[in-house]
Amino acid sequence: MPNVDFIFDFASPNAYLSHQVIPGIEERTGAKFNYVPCLLGGIFKATGNQAPMLAFAGIKGKLEYDRVEIERFIKRHNIAFTMNPHFPVNTLLIARAAVAADMEGQLADYVETVFNHMWREPKKMDDPEVVVAALNESGFDGQGLVEKTQDPAVKAKLVENTEKAVERGAFGIPTFYVGDEMFYGKDRLDQVEEEIRRQS
Repeated sequence: MPNVDFIFDFASPNAYLSHQVIPGIEERTGAKFNYVPCLLGGIFKATGNQAPMLAFAGIKGKLEYDRVEIERFIKRHNIAFTMNPHFPVNTLLIARAAVAADMEGQLADYVETVFNHMWREPKKMDDPEVVVAALNESGFDGQGLVEKTQDPAVKAKLVENTEKAVERGAFGIPTFYVGDEMFYGKDRLDQVEEEIRRQS
């Protein structure tokens, strides 16, 4: 079975939408996606990329069409989604907390929880008090996780994840690797599934 990595940041609605589709791919193929928390802003800075709302702001019809594509994806996969009214959210705190949760063997539950508080029941998830309350509500030690975001090892691991993603060729999120084969964007998940089958 090939190694499958999912380069993600909670800041990306498309990462959330991908997260909703991944369990079906895992079930059909037997593969297990490795979630790798990174900083989208760090990837953009390292690659000279920009958020679509900036990069395509001057292109007539492009952002409108992107919204249509998102709606189609949501309908196709029957995904619950609410645009976060605080978007764009600075995700440094919750990305570091993801690294801390991973170190404690809680990453899967943490990812599900934070995506929920970002894109299903959206909150201002760059406010430490809001983050602590949301995590506590979901059964985590919110204060404990937020405190661990100041651990130098946690900070260093998030930087390392982000730098390694760029070294592998990532320029945005969501990015997927099946072995060494890279796929960018939620609309490539069909190709990701095909490649998993091919490499299996």
